[in-house]
Amino acid sequence: MTLSETGSAEFNGPERNGVVQPGATSQEIYDGGMKVRREVLGAAHVDRANANKDSFTEDFQDMITRIAWGGIWTRPGISRQMRSAVTLTAMVAHGHWEELAMHIRAAITNGLSRDEIKEILLQTAIYCGVPAANTAFKTAQQVFHSMDDAAMDEAETDKNP
Repeated sequence: MTLSETGSAEFNGPERNGVVQPGATSQEIYDGGMKVRREVLGAAHVDRANANKDSFTEDFQDMITRIAWGGIWTRPGISRQMRSAVTLTAMVAHGHWEELAMHIRAAITNGLSRDEIKEILLQTAIYCGVPAANTAFKTAQQVFHSMDDAAMDEAETDKNP
């Protein structure tokens, strides 16, 4: 890695492709993708997705693990926070509300704050449209309430083992 004149990272070496290195096996790419997928989405989510796969969905699950998570999310060129910001915007732009909820949780895991997510959603109002941002804000609000409720339940459990 080198720094450009603007101070941004430039990846000129072989590491620029994440786990997709010359000579990497399909299994190595899959394993690297699965590692990042579990880190970003959480083991419980990935375990549910894998438990629900069948002969019809197995190839799709394999594809997203290898290509999206192994091929893209392992690349070092931008941070996971930036990847989350881009992903949230894409989910809003295309109206993928269930995926948006999942990626809001992932964005928090990746280190974005609720205020940063709010700013991203405000930005989408301009470039994706106010109706889409309206739904996105409702989706985020539901996710945050769910997360807060789960945290309160966990705190109660900790008090009363």
